Amino acid sequence: MRTLMLMEWAGVTPEQYDAARGLVNWEGNVPDGAVFHVAAFSDKGLHVTDVWESPKDFQRFVQTRLMPGVQQLGIQGEPKIELHPVHGLFAPAFKALE
Repeated sequence: MRTLMLMEWAGVTPEQYDAARGLVNWEGNVPDGAVFHVAAFSDKGLHVTDVWESPKDFQRFVQTRLMPGVQQLGIQGEPKIELHPVHGLFAPAFKALE
């Protein structure tokens, strides 16, 4: 079942996010099960909203790619993560998802 992932990571900067984005390369080498990703910043740090095909797909990406890259870059702390089943998905500016 598709899963909404909400992440808050206190203290992470846009520069650190961009470094992880380049190293982990989730846009060039799309992880299995990735559907949608958006990142934003506040005075508290990084906020990410993802949609994944399943929680298992998200966990595999975190364990095998994201966290090893984050550790390599020396990004400190741990993210707060929530997972929720997707009830509806509407993205009119993007190709319809089936």
